[in-house]
Amino acid sequence: MMKKIGVLALQGGVEEHINALLNASEKINEPVQVVEVRLPEDTEQLDGIILPGGESTAISRMMERAQLFEPVRRIRKIMGTCAGAILLAKKVEGAIPGQRFLSLMDIAISRNAYGSQKDSFEAALDTKFGKVNGVFIRAPKITMLAGEHVRPLAFFRQEIVAAYQSEGERHFLATTFHPELTTTKFHEFFIKL
Repeated sequence: MMKKIGVLALQGGVEEHINALLNASEKINEPVQVVEVRLPEDTEQLDGIILPGGESTAISRMMERAQLFEPVRRIRKIMGTCAGAILLAKKVEGAIPGQRFLSLMDIAISRNAYGSQKDSFEAALDTKFGKVNGVFIRAPKITMLAGEHVRPLAFFRQEIVAAYQSEGERHFLATTFHPELTTTKFHEFFIKL
């Protein structure tokens, strides 16, 4: 059965995530229909959604204007990269007053923890799926995993840079780096959920 996966298409690496999903789908031989999500009706019958990187404050405002918070919150499987991981977190350090978050995943995250745009970097990561390169662009940092349902999936040195939470029918995957730029491993894992 073909899975229907959305990519929030308001800002950020939308095309890169679409390509990563399609490439991952081909690699694991699981057909996927990709939907660009801009309006609440685009979320109907989605098996999952990816929240790409970008600027978390801007994405939050655009989601609010498009009335996407509640429809996205109802989706059972959500993957967030960089800014998308910030939107998923229950606790956000350095949040701009009044900014809305989905607040679904039992993690704490610190915005822009690795510095500004000029401090962006690429590094080898140890992951559950083997070694991969991770691209960090004005990246946040996962500062805490809370609860028994959350586990780390990737490390940069001793820091957790990807986490996965599974509770009943709900699945959340957060990466502070941009897997869509270097690997399909995380998209493969997301499709298989």
